[in-house]
Amino acid sequence: MNATDENAGEEQSAATNAADPRFVEALRELGLGDVIGRVRRFPDTARSTAEAAAAIGCEPSQICKSLFFAADGVPVLVLLDGSAHVGMELVRRELGAEKLTRAGAHLVRESTGYGPGAVPPFGHRTKIRVLVDSSLLGHDTVWASAGTAYTVFPMDPKSLIAHAGGTLVDVREPIA
Repeated sequence: MNATDENAGEEQSAATNAADPRFVEALRELGLGDVIGRVRRFPDTARSTAEAAAAIGCEPSQICKSLFFAADGVPVLVLLDGSAHVGMELVRRELGAEKLTRAGAHLVRESTGYGPGAVPPFGHRTKIRVLVDSSLLGHDTVWASAGTAYTVFPMDPKSLIAHAGGTLVDVREPIA
């Protein structure tokens, strides 16, 4: 093994240690092992859009927000660009639900295996319906949580949507 191979191994190991182990395993199962080496870990949290964008050095719209809801008690994940606000009524209608509420921390953890503010777009404990706002398609690359409040990974939006099993929708709150 040469020095370059050793450095690559160390970088891979550091990235593997950065992301949540369940998310690393999900990436491997999806054939996305190359993404593991692109996970970035920050000393401070990247839980909010502003924190993540500042840490990465990108526009807030390049952050993939993961918002978790309960539609008539059934968990649903909504992904949208970090500069957008979700239209709760648009999501409710899209799902055909009577009632849409923000999911509590317990439902988030129980359904995904991750804590609020750290939910990746895929690699969840259970099968969850995923809605993806078309606003994500406005970028070549977006950054999403790698399963912790300190980690993110880059991916092109179309691949992210495909791996999340997401349905492309328009649920962004209209700009007034």
